[in-house]
Amino acid sequence: MAPAVLTGFLPLCVCLLLTPGFADAGRLLVVPMDGSHWFTMRSVVEKLIHRGHEVVAVMPEVSWQLGKSLNFTVKTYSTSYTLEDLNHQFRIFSEVQWKTRVQSFLSLLMISSGSGFLEHFYSHCRSLFNDAKLVKYLEENSFDAVFLDPFDMCGLIVAKYFSLPSVVFTRGLLCYHLEVGSQCPSAPSYVPRLLSGFSDAMSFTERVWNHILYLEEHLFCSYLINTLLGFASEIFQKTVTEYDLFSHTSIWLLRTDFVFDYPKPVMPNVIFIGGINCHQGKSLTKMAPEPFGKAHSLWYLA
Repeated sequence: MAPAVLTGFLPLCVCLLLTPGFADAGRLLVVPMDGSHWFTMRSVVEKLIHRGHEVVAVMPEVSWQLGKSLNFTVKTYSTSYTLEDLNHQFRIFSEVQWKTRVQSFLSLLMISSGSGFLEHFYSHCRSLFNDAKLVKYLEENSFDAVFLDPFDMCGLIVAKYFSLPSVVFTRGLLCYHLEVGSQCPSAPSYVPRLLSGFSDAMSFTERVWNHILYLEEHLFCSYLINTLLGFASEIFQKTVTEYDLFSHTSIWLLRTDFVFDYPKPVMPNVIFIGGINCHQGKSLTKMAPEPFGKAHSLWYLA
């Protein structure tokens, strides 16, 4: 016969397991992106912690926003650049953006690649995998999923390397990677390309130009992330394409609404979660109502 203490303890365990927050809690690996992208992701991470999930984030020692006031486990790794180097490269990148007028998606990609900022920023992913102690920690600890921002793409490499399900959190992607990764059809004959300026009711000439923009995008996007794909190929000891990385995604959380985009089919793992794109807004200052005040009198007189 079981001891009385054990008999009384079992119902308590069952109740705890069935309680929301205990049964559904998981262990999440977060690979964030620095800058404004972290503002929105951080609000979601904090909500997940509040619901009982355990969060471990990996981030570089050198960053703008990542290391400020965090209330979860953080694993850092050193980088080959300093904060001054990062600020300098971003200053060059932003000056080029302001001086050059973006007339098409291709011109945006050419401006971005010409500054060298993206290649400099992507280099931190190599630093992550060069940290043998951190890689060993991630291998030995089990995680349920990776929560990542795909604009950096390092999180995609981490998820695939450790064979973990990945949850992508983004407003959208510059290139065609969402369509390729989620296998959503987006025919150039019907869906205008980003920054093309065309509507969903294109003329024949506009459809031809849309196809040309589509081909340019495929050619140049591969060149834009060629450095990162080369590094990923070194990690996996085989040729890695953008499809290999983005198709590994389990769930796409898009911070937008379906009605804001052109009509097109989406897959069941593409979920629209609304416009979570900035800091939580503060309440407006309360003012005493003056329905017949001086200001209203002047307005009526005017």
